[in-house]
Amino acid sequence: MTLPLPLDQAPRERPYTVLEIVEAARRVVGHAFPPLWVEGEISNFKIWRTGVWYFSLKDQTAQLRCVMFRGDAQRVPAAPEDGLRVFARGELSVSKRGDLEFIVRELLATTEGGFFAIALARARAALEKDGLLDPARKRRLPAFPQVIGVVTSPAGAAWHDIVAVVARRWPHVELVLIGARVQGEGAPQELCRALALAGRLERLDVLIVGRGGGSKEDLWAFNDERVARAVAASRAPTLAAVGHETDVTLTDLVADVRAPTPSAAAEAAVPDQEQVRARLGAAAGALGTGIARRLALARARLAHATTRLSGAVDRRVTATGERLHRAAARMGTACASRLTARQSAVARLAASLDALSPLKVLDRGYAVARDEAGTVLRRVADFPAGRPFRLRVADGEVPARAEEKP
Repeated sequence: MTLPLPLDQAPRERPYTVLEIVEAARRVVGHAFPPLWVEGEISNFKIWRTGVWYFSLKDQTAQLRCVMFRGDAQRVPAAPEDGLRVFARGELSVSKRGDLEFIVRELLATTEGGFFAIALARARAALEKDGLLDPARKRRLPAFPQVIGVVTSPAGAAWHDIVAVVARRWPHVELVLIGARVQGEGAPQELCRALALAGRLERLDVLIVGRGGGSKEDLWAFNDERVARAVAASRAPTLAAVGHETDVTLTDLVADVRAPTPSAAAEAAVPDQEQVRARLGAAAGALGTGIARRLALARARLAHATTRLSGAVDRRVTATGERLHRAAARMGTACASRLTARQSAVARLAASLDALSPLKVLDRGYAVARDEAGTVLRRVADFPAGRPFRLRVADGEVPARAEEKP
């Protein structure tokens, strides 16, 4: 094959500069080799601070220097490692240093699952290392949530399915949509921002994260390690619903509950109002029956207690009456004994008093003189001549008068 030479064939007085030679070589290489695929093994892989990838593709006998600019590298799910066999698509060029280089536009791993499998394995290992896949950390969903947040695309079918299911099953709940792209470039960043916003909404009782079905590439944002960590850090219990039942992402694994579809997530998040009404009706009937049974049992116990109490009161009254009767009898006997003793004592005292009575002295022939005032006259001086007085004798009084001595 004859390559076109961009350099002038005519003799020149001035020599070519290095830049002219390099640019001419670049044009020749670019013209001779259109975009192509190259298979080789990664070696000397490095990432510069600008996000550009530098590496080499090699086989058993040769190697090719490669560069992949930031915009193209961001479309690769995971950075490759040395020793990984890949398919690289790009263009051959010549660097300013005059080296042949391959500008890579697309990179695919030759292993099953490609870079998606590599990135998924790395992210899963990191999450497992931090305990975010541990079933013990999963939380239960509240039975009757009041506010449910939904992180999904506002234009997607998932949001409309969730709204329809919630309106049918439990229309009393409030739904809060936190919109984000769910596929394509920039989707992981938007999902992380939406999850961070949901974390600031303290009213949320449950957070649903998901989207409808799609290819593995369409669902890849939910396998991003940053998104999975944001879901695991949610304040509210999380319910993941990504794709269909056969689609399992890292977001599904770290969420508290996984649902096979967005509609199933809505069903798991809210109760069914018809079932709640039926349970309430059954509970009300059971409660009424239980109360009636308790009241009947209480009445029976009260009647039994009343009967026992009445018998006990009757027995107590009878026993008390008997005790009072015996006590009265004993008291009567004691009082009679005491009265007899008192009467004997009074009789003895009366006899003693009677023996000491002045009237007894009068009965023996003595008399007592008293003046008109009743004062006893005891001395001769008390009887002046002519003084009237009275003599008390045994059976009465006799008037008398003192006479002069002869």
